[in-house]
Amino acid sequence: MNTIIKNIKELICFEDKCFKGQDMKIKVIKDAFVKIKDNTIIDFGSMETWAGINDWNNVEIIDAENGIVMPCYCDSHTHLVFAKTREQELTDRINGLTYEEIAAKGGGILNSAQAINNIKEDKLYEISKSRLDKTIQSGTGAIEIKSGYGLSLENELKILRVIKRLKKESNIIIKSTFLGAHAIPDEYKKDRKKYIDLIINTMIPEVAKENLADFIDVFCEKNYFSTEETKNIIQAGQKHGMRSKIHVNQFNIIGGVKLGVEENSISVDHLENINDEEIKMLAKSNTIATLLPGCSFFLNINYANAKKMIKENVKVALATDYNPGSSPTNNMNFILTLSCIKMGMSPEQAIIASTINSAYAMDVGNITGSINKGKKANLIITKEIPSYKYIPYSFSENLINKVLINGKII
Repeated sequence: MNTIIKNIKELICFEDKCFKGQDMKIKVIKDAFVKIKDNTIIDFGSMETWAGINDWNNVEIIDAENGIVMPCYCDSHTHLVFAKTREQELTDRINGLTYEEIAAKGGGILNSAQAINNIKEDKLYEISKSRLDKTIQSGTGAIEIKSGYGLSLENELKILRVIKRLKKESNIIIKSTFLGAHAIPDEYKKDRKKYIDLIINTMIPEVAKENLADFIDVFCEKNYFSTEETKNIIQAGQKHGMRSKIHVNQFNIIGGVKLGVEENSISVDHLENINDEEIKMLAKSNTIATLLPGCSFFLNINYANAKKMIKENVKVALATDYNPGSSPTNNMNFILTLSCIKMGMSPEQAIIASTINSAYAMDVGNITGSINKGKKANLIITKEIPSYKYIPYSFSENLINKVLINGKII
C-alpha cells in the first residue's frame, strides 16, 4: 500500500551517517511530501518536485496540516523495565542525601532489584508494555532497554525475557542490553569476585543461550565496578556476540572512557565528568558519546560538556536514561530542551543527536533515524508550529499531532 504525507510545512532531513562536530547540519525542505510504500520511505522532497500518483487505488493520504515532519526519536539508553517507582528518593535528595548516600542505605539500584524479585514476569511485562506504549506516543520509534535491576540469574533473565516479549509484541525497534553488572548485591558485598564470576561464567552464557541480549553493559564507577572488572565482563560478553556499551564518568573519572575506546564499545554513556584527554580519545575513535541530561536535571549533578565534545569532533548522541531512580522521564522532547539550555547544543545538533546518532548508538542507523529512501517510515508529525527550533523552545507543550511507526499512524 502507498501512503502520501502532504501539506508538510518543513521536512527535517540530513544525511544517513553518524554525525560529528560541525557536520551536524540539517536540511529543511519547505512545502514537502513523503511517499511511503508499506513500511518504507520510497520518496520525499518539495511538492514542486512531486511527480504525482498515476494510480490512486490503494493510496492513503495523511494531511500534515502544515506541521513539521521529522524522524522519530531513537532512545539509545533506557531502563524501561522496572517494577516500581522510587519517589521517596526525591524527598531524600531534597533533604540533602546524595545518590551514593541513598544507595548506601538500601535505596537506588538495590531498591529496584528487591522490587523485581517480588514481581511476577507477566505483571512486569504488563506494566512495561504500558510504559512502552506511552513512550511511543511521545515520539520514540526505536529504543534500547537494559536489564540490571535483577542482580541474580533468575531476575536478570526475568527482565530480559520481558524485553524479548516487548520486541515481539511491539512495532518499534527494540534493542536489549544485559546489565547484570549494575551493582553488587548485598549478599556478595564481602565477596564481590564471586558475583563477578557469576556474571561471567553463568549469567552471560545463559543470556546468550536464550538470545536475550544484543549488548552488554557495566556500571564502571567508584563503589560499583572497576575498569579491570568492567574489562573482564565486557570481554566475556563479546565472546558471546554482545557488543559493549558502558556507563562511565557519571560521578568520577576512573578510566572508563579509555577502556571503552580500546574495546571498541559502540557507546560510552553518561560522561557528566570528562577531561580533555578523554575527549581527544573519543574524537579519534568510532565510539559514540551518549549524553543523558535528564539524569543531570533530576539528580542536580553536572551536565556533560556537549559543546566541547562537538567542537572536538566527538560523535554525540542523546538519550533519556529512563529509569525510576535518576531519570524518570520518557520524553525525548524534554531531553532536547535540556541539551540546548544546559549543554549548549543548537537545535540542529540536538535533533541529529536524538535521531540518527542515537540510532547508530544502538546499531540501527542503517534502518531508522533519518528520512532517507529505503528507511523505515517512523515519523513524527508536529502540530502547526513556527519552525523546528520551536521544538526545544516550548518544552512543556505537547507538540505532536501524529506518530507513524512502520508507515502507520499509531
